Amino acid sequence: MDIKKIKIEAQKEVKKAEGLKDLDQVYKKYLGKKGELTQILKSLKKVPKNERKKRGKLANQLKKELNFLIEGKKKKFQVLGSDFQEKLDITIPGKKLRVGHLHPLTLTKRKIEEIFQGMGFSIVEGPEIETEWYNFDALNIPVDHPARDLWDTFYLKNGLLLRTHTSPVQIRYMEKNNPPLRIIIPGRVFRHEATDASHDFEFWHIEGLMVGKNISVANFKAVIKKFSQEFFRKDIKLRLRPSYFPFVEPGFEIDISCLTCGGKGCPVCSQTGWIEMIGAGMVHPNVFKNSG
Repeated sequence: MDIKKIKIEAQKEVKKAEGLKDLDQVYKKYLGKKGELTQILKSLKKVPKNERKKRGKLANQLKKELNFLIEGKKKKFQVLGSDFQEKLDITIPGKKLRVGHLHPLTLTKRKIEEIFQGMGFSIVEGPEIETEWYNFDALNIPVDHPARDLWDTFYLKNGLLLRTHTSPVQIRYMEKNNPPLRIIIPGRVFRHEATDASHDFEFWHIEGLMVGKNISVANFKAVIKKFSQEFFRKDIKLRLRPSYFPFVEPGFEIDISCLTCGGKGCPVCSQTGWIEMIGAGMVHPNVFKNSG
């Protein structure tokens, strides 16, 4: 059998193939167990050594070429349908192209909002460019407080600044709304920070405010417990530690049991078993006064 002749004939038959069945027949004829090219490769051991190398090289090269041609045409048929001979219905609507996906921050924000809305909270937003009154003064942060230093705050012209937290929206909301209040305030905040694995000059805050006659720390703890379990989908342990923030009294920080090690201690939690998550407290009387 002549390898060159097989090559010419096989190429013609692949080109003429009108469907997957035809291609399958071509494959069996030349590359199947009893195919013509397969028989040539099997018979090489009977060929003299000098001719075997040359003939074997040509046969293997043709085998690769035919596989490539057959697979290429097979993919074309698969795009058009299970068989090229099948008619295409051009009236069928095309598949909608996917133009992208939601950013992880967007997905996180939506999940947080969904959980809090399920607990009766409303979502409120406010300006990212603020005055010193709303960002500091009204929140009981005195003029000489370190947080007002240029190191933490991006100051703009005309006494404006980029908000360093979403807390100013508390004041703006309480100026126009009376208790009972139950809101969360998601948004971007800005600080003059050195960027590293856990710090950036632009990041997101979720502020929460709950005001009513019988609201206590117990309510806060219950809300955060519920949120943590739904958001992380784990049985999260909470720890309250006393802390100071000018706009709350008493103030505390909330730690959650490490999501990686479950509280046993690992590099993520600095071997403590806890991760700091929230700064919080009961709204300071001066904040209520400043918001009217």
